[in-house]
Amino acid sequence: MRRYLMAGAALALIGAAGAAYAAERATAAEAEALVKKAVAYVNANGAEKAYAEFTNKKGQFTDRDLYIVVYGLDGVVRAHGQNEKLIGKDMSEAQDVDGKYFVKERIELAKSQGNFWQDYKFTDPLTKKVEPKRMYCERLSDVAVCGGVYKS
Repeated sequence: MRRYLMAGAALALIGAAGAAYAAERATAAEAEALVKKAVAYVNANGAEKAYAEFTNKKGQFTDRDLYIVVYGLDGVVRAHGQNEKLIGKDMSEAQDVDGKYFVKERIELAKSQGNFWQDYKFTDPLTKKVEPKRMYCERLSDVAVCGGVYKS
């Protein structure tokens, strides 16, 4: 009997840990909402102030594994919520682990669709592992404002 109680307790702990891990993850709805909030913030405050806020890891546009990235339609990073070293760099030729030119594809989608979801692989800031990711983007003038969720 004691063995069953211990096994049950262990399963309960594993289940609770899994639920806590899932709670740390942003949802697709949250990503879409954050991108819309970011677009509104640019419109209300201007690009310079907005991009600084998007790049602030402790700011209002970073939530768990969700953050904002802004790409110019030329592939140059304007703001990045996880890696400010990328700002000003042309990432058009960036590839994921499968060889997908995800920035080039993202820019083409922004030019043709305005708002969209895109799948690729990227390093998860929580696990530090390359994970499948879905990025939601909206075109705003000459940039794409994006936020994504990990599908692990």
